[in-house]
Amino acid sequence: MKNFAIIGVAGYVAPRHLKAIKEVGGDLLAALDKFDSVGILDSYFPEADFFVEFERFDRHLEKLKRQANVNLDFLSICTPNYLHDSHIRMGLRSGASAICEKPLVLNPWNLDALESIELESEGNVYSILQLRYHPAILGLKKQVVNSGINTKYEVDLTYIVSRGSWYDVSWKGDVSKSGGVALNIGVHFFDMLGWVFGKVQENFVHYKDEKTMSGYLEFEKARVRWYLSIDGGKLPDFCVAEGKKTYRSITVNNKEIEFSEGFTDLHTVSYEDVLSGGGYGIQAARESIELVYDIRCKKTVKLGEKHFLL
Repeated sequence: MKNFAIIGVAGYVAPRHLKAIKEVGGDLLAALDKFDSVGILDSYFPEADFFVEFERFDRHLEKLKRQANVNLDFLSICTPNYLHDSHIRMGLRSGASAICEKPLVLNPWNLDALESIELESEGNVYSILQLRYHPAILGLKKQVVNSGINTKYEVDLTYIVSRGSWYDVSWKGDVSKSGGVALNIGVHFFDMLGWVFGKVQENFVHYKDEKTMSGYLEFEKARVRWYLSIDGGKLPDFCVAEGKKTYRSITVNNKEIEFSEGFTDLHTVSYEDVLSGGGYGIQAARESIELVYDIRCKKTVKLGEKHFLL
């Protein structure tokens, strides 16, 4: 049985990590969050110690190690994006491996420092890149690898998820803390595109504001038109009519890739891979973080025939 601790246990994504820890047979020693609405722990690890102060959480793990000879194997990180770097370092200093939600860091150069610290540490750094485990995406990658064609695939990616006014007030609405729309809701998709279609060759941003971004990417094996938004007013009419708050679509050569289902268990699959000696580390996450940073910094260019707007 592996020993886990978790930071950010009151967050939106934390239940997926708690479920994964439970399903891989792990034991949760301690949990931390400055918010105390964490009744979810009763469903998974009611005996776990809970803290609202980082210092007491850190001291508790140290006491377990020194006084009870209980070592921490993994620190799961579900905190806001801008805190990931610091919390990964804390996990490594504790002698544990870090399993971190996307993105590992906000800026590419932070990865270099993490790599150096990882080399000096007993533990490793793992990034949750769950789309790489999705059956539909695995099938697409296999198709691309085995196609042997020289022409590039034509890809359209659209992801619109309605977010209320709370979003702007929270850390997610602060670009310096979240990385903006492209990083906060898009990094998994950009990682998936690079994993399937190869290295980026061209990168244009056509539209950018606080809620919506669109652009064009050319990979080794694909031309991609992408559109991301947290503005519910951008949802297609049929979504509005059906009361849906999210629209997600990827077409490859005008054929829809259905991946709306199957998300719920991918964190467990990710954890299983890590515990079996696999998992995706810093280098696996690097290309998508570099790409999103470039997107965030690029000036927009006029919309051309390479892209579309809904």
